[in-house]
Amino acid sequence: MTKSKPFQTKDLVLMGAFVAVITICSWISVPLTIPFTLQTFAVFTTVALLGTRNGTLCVCTYVLLGALGIPVFSKFQGGLGALLGPTGGYIMGFIFSALVTGYLIDKLGRSKKALFFAMFMGLIVCYAFGTAWFVLVYTKTTEAISITTALSWCVIPYIVPDLAKITAALMLVKRMYPHISN
Repeated sequence: MTKSKPFQTKDLVLMGAFVAVITICSWISVPLTIPFTLQTFAVFTTVALLGTRNGTLCVCTYVLLGALGIPVFSKFQGGLGALLGPTGGYIMGFIFSALVTGYLIDKLGRSKKALFFAMFMGLIVCYAFGTAWFVLVYTKTTEAISITTALSWCVIPYIVPDLAKITAALMLVKRMYPHISN
């Protein structure tokens, strides 16, 4: 069993800064059924720049801060109500998205194609968690909906903007990684 390397001061400073970046990106919001935010952009950028361990810890910290009631989520929300509401699955999905994205970057490398694929797969994981949770909550609180309806509300309108966010994250990561990794 290999020991993980201890956190350096630089790691902790960067992690704190990226938790703030994720928070700020969540506040940039267009209200729709599922708010359009820059959270996925921030999650992908964080993991690609800080690595699987540190990036995922940032995302977990962000989710924990929100769960504790600090208004870090979109529309300045916080608390368990936000996590247990219809969009809570997307927030929880960020953790698994970060894990998948980081794992794939570790395995496939840092080429543009590898980074894009890793981020895209992370997005699919986020869509899966979020949409499944949305259907569960919506069905319990309102009425049953079909998977087609759920996809038309929760995924299809976001595909193009999310691909644009992945592209923007990819461009930012390619420029910043040499400076942050040193």
